[in-house]
Amino acid sequence: MNILKEADFRKQIKSSPNKAYLLFGEEDYLKAYAMSVAKEAISPDETLSMFNEMKLDALSYSPEALLDAIMPMPMMTDRKLITVTGLELNSFEPPEIEELCRVLSSLDEYDYNTVIISVPSDRFDYGFLPKRPSKLLDTLSEYLTPVYFEKSTPARLVTWVGKHYAHNGVSASPEVCALTVERCGRDMFTLASETDKISFYTLSQGRNEVNAQDVKLVSVSATEFDTFAFSNALTAGKREDALAVLSDMKFRRVDPILIMSEITSNICDALSVELLAADGMTSREISEFLKMHEYKVSLLLRSRRGVDRLKIMLDRCRKADLELKLSRNGYASLEKLICTI
Repeated sequence: MNILKEADFRKQIKSSPNKAYLLFGEEDYLKAYAMSVAKEAISPDETLSMFNEMKLDALSYSPEALLDAIMPMPMMTDRKLITVTGLELNSFEPPEIEELCRVLSSLDEYDYNTVIISVPSDRFDYGFLPKRPSKLLDTLSEYLTPVYFEKSTPARLVTWVGKHYAHNGVSASPEVCALTVERCGRDMFTLASETDKISFYTLSQGRNEVNAQDVKLVSVSATEFDTFAFSNALTAGKREDALAVLSDMKFRRVDPILIMSEITSNICDALSVELLAADGMTSREISEFLKMHEYKVSLLLRSRRGVDRLKIMLDRCRKADLELKLSRNGYASLEKLICTI
């Protein structure tokens, strides 16, 4: 299987695009940027985009809708771009995957199309690359060229921040770029926004070089909390930490139903790992059995909470979930859940 990297995709889409791509992996920001590069290469004329650029998302997608987007010929150009975003391929049943592949197989008849399916991070099980891709990735790669967007390392982010500053017309030393990443966090959407703010502030002061004081004065310090951290705090009985995580997510207006769903999923994962470990399975065996990344399995094994405690937590999550869906203030249900630990 030939899996492209992000840079290879950008080169190929500008010169000789394939008929279909699957964008997957951890870096959603880079996927969005890659799709903007594809639009510029294939459908740059805004006056013709309503004919030559078709967009589907998780709500509008169906095999029939995708086929309807594929069939019409492009207007006044050689190619047409079709993008599909937000699909949770892990939740697709085998017949749904077969229908998707059946539609994609028709691209040979309509070879003027380029279809790009971009799946959200953590919503697609791609296996263990490069040696052990998942069965689903194997199947889809027969119809789509896979493009892997791996998580950026801190060093790569520092380089990227420097280029982003330069794009905005300012310069920054490697030390200032590293400070930007350290202060603003590793989320690339946040980094882009904060880097823009710092750049424009620096220019407004009549300077074109960012210094450490600019970063500290203008940027917002990021506290990178997530539902995994929330789940760990809950199962460990750390109320103060759990409330801090929830406070951050409330500030960012994360949907409380999504928070509850992710928490429950994380606790289910932890319970599954505990039960399999109790049966004597190794970390690698658990990873293969559950189709879970081995690194996550190792994290869960290092912070084992006990089967009984996890079962209690899961039952409390079930009750909180029901209350949340019957309440107008979902965050209150989550706060109540914290108070029961």
